Amino acid sequence: MADDRREHQEKLLKLQRDAFTASRPEPMAMRKDRIKRAMALLKDNAEDFGKTMSADFGNRSMEQSMITDIGSTIGAGKHALKHMDKWSKTERRPVQFPLGLLGAKAEVRYEPKGVVGILSPWNFPVNLAFSPLMQVLAAGNRAMIKPSEFTERTSLLMAELVDQYFTPDEVAVVTGGPEVAATFSSLPFDHLVFTGSTPTGRMVMQAAAKNLVPVTLELGGKSPVIMGRSADFEKAGERIALGKMMNAGQICLAPDYMYVPEDKQDEAVAGVSNGVANMYPTLLENDDYASVVSDRHFARLQGLVEDAKEKGAEVIEVNPGNEDFSNANQRKMPLNILKNVTDEMAVMQEEIFGPVLPVKTYKAVDQAVDYVNEHARPLGLYYFGEDKAAQERVLTRTISGGVTTNDVIFHVSMEDLPFGGVGPSGIGSYHAIEGFREFSHARAVYQQPKIDIAKLGGFKPPYGKATEKAVANMMK
Repeated sequence: MADDRREHQEKLLKLQRDAFTASRPEPMAMRKDRIKRAMALLKDNAEDFGKTMSADFGNRSMEQSMITDIGSTIGAGKHALKHMDKWSKTERRPVQFPLGLLGAKAEVRYEPKGVVGILSPWNFPVNLAFSPLMQVLAAGNRAMIKPSEFTERTSLLMAELVDQYFTPDEVAVVTGGPEVAATFSSLPFDHLVFTGSTPTGRMVMQAAAKNLVPVTLELGGKSPVIMGRSADFEKAGERIALGKMMNAGQICLAPDYMYVPEDKQDEAVAGVSNGVANMYPTLLENDDYASVVSDRHFARLQGLVEDAKEKGAEVIEVNPGNEDFSNANQRKMPLNILKNVTDEMAVMQEEIFGPVLPVKTYKAVDQAVDYVNEHARPLGLYYFGEDKAAQERVLTRTISGGVTTNDVIFHVSMEDLPFGGVGPSGIGSYHAIEGFREFSHARAVYQQPKIDIAKLGGFKPPYGKATEKAVANMMK
């Protein structure tokens, strides 16, 4: 069975690569047509996607899915359609004096790579498959998608619909479990995109390296919130609560921990707690609040809280409706704010990916900056405060994939900003022109004039005075 699945994937890859080669040069109109079909697929089947995602999670708001997975992804397609003509233009580059005077020309052509593999995760199963797809298609590539088995219904629906809107030599979906994913990541693609955890990202990169396949890894890590003394703690708390509770915290960019002034800790915690209560007065029967995706992940989150509690953390359960979660069988979990956390606790060592929020305190903001710098570079960093000098100090002394100030997560929604990590939080990026170029080959083209440049420049044996002059000029 495993051999059959590998053979199937290899045949698909060959089909797409042969079609890609045969169609070159492919008109821009065809690229745009594929993007329009991808957008139509999402628009025509938005409700079905929303229902399947909710079924996969146990509960997931239809409205949230329309915003995060359908609407935003259509927006990525619109942005690509608007800008791809400009992105794809050949760039003239200057040539060294006096070659330009003699008729030499240099340019860079942004050409498609070929077939791009997309390994997408379960937390935003439609967006994180189709958002990179928009730019993969804009750059003129074919695509094979392997969606997550944890959202199986959504993956099967995606495969069914892609077959209706695309031919297999354009876009294809491969479904299955970890064995299929392992085979997929080992295929000799022309580029491979993976979104998921850092440990899995390492395995994907290792598999891709055997064929020297370039990778884009959108990973995660522990994205900090640093609250300055000048922050509006009530407003900041509400915005942090939105970012932490959306999708029940199952977001790679969710605020992972807060760093607050020592004397403002209670105010910061109250701001977040009130923000949760205003948005989610109840949780168990509230369709706006998502369930944790699986029993295994739910147990893991519970374990993080228990481990922290056993090691001395104070646990504040934000339960606005005073509901009994002990007998609930919905994998719904209230926000657990943790005070007095230490680095010995698992919750400060792992990406949380759920409704658990540790709080650390500082006397001077440089303590928070130093802490961030002592740990793996995060995917996102968030600063709250009106003190521009303090904000700039945080930004210039830290490194992260991206930044949002006075809010969380929103930088990923800016289509004209690149999105990606740095180091353990990711390699490469997509969105904007940077994404288009990620999935393109920057091909250098130099046109030599008729004159014998090598002889004129003293580069051709037998070497003599012209050579001496050329070397002397190089040394200046």
